[in-house]
Amino acid sequence: MFDDRGGVDDAAFKALYDETFTMLWRVARRITNSDEAAEDVVHDSYIKAVERWSIFPTRDDAKYWLIRVVKNNALNWAKRKGREQKVYQRYFKETERVSESPEAEVVRNESKDDMRRYLDRLPEKFRVVLVLKEYGLLNYKEIGKSLGIAEGNVKVRVFRAREALAKMMREDGNDVSRP
Repeated sequence: MFDDRGGVDDAAFKALYDETFTMLWRVARRITNSDEAAEDVVHDSYIKAVERWSIFPTRDDAKYWLIRVVKNNALNWAKRKGREQKVYQRYFKETERVSESPEAEVVRNESKDDMRRYLDRLPEKFRVVLVLKEYGLLNYKEIGKSLGIAEGNVKVRVFRAREALAKMMREDGNDVSRP
């Protein structure tokens, strides 16, 4: 993973970047709900990876380290943004504006907002595995390595997260299994 001078091998880094960027961006995007923030979080994480390049014996080690860093940085960004928003709203006592839009866009946005609210209500250990599975498109083994838990534990958490989401949706009258 190093070049002849002991620095970062450009080809190895490019291969890592090409393999992981889309997945990392999806995870960060889901957590931050912002394209720009997701891109910033992912690129900051790559910078940290370059700074610590010597700790990665293999590209897979770097990949799983990056997943953890992106997840943690995105969660920190979201928490910080939430605190900033609360302060801002408290100070200016602003109300949310409702924009006029075509019916299809309204329904789509409501569905996204509903799903976001359902996901946000899940315990973090369920929410994280579901985000990595559904938005990061990682398999159970990759999620387990990223979070430092057994693959079987990941499967259980994903199952329980999906069950909890379905229960919340049924309770709210949004049961997707009904015809």
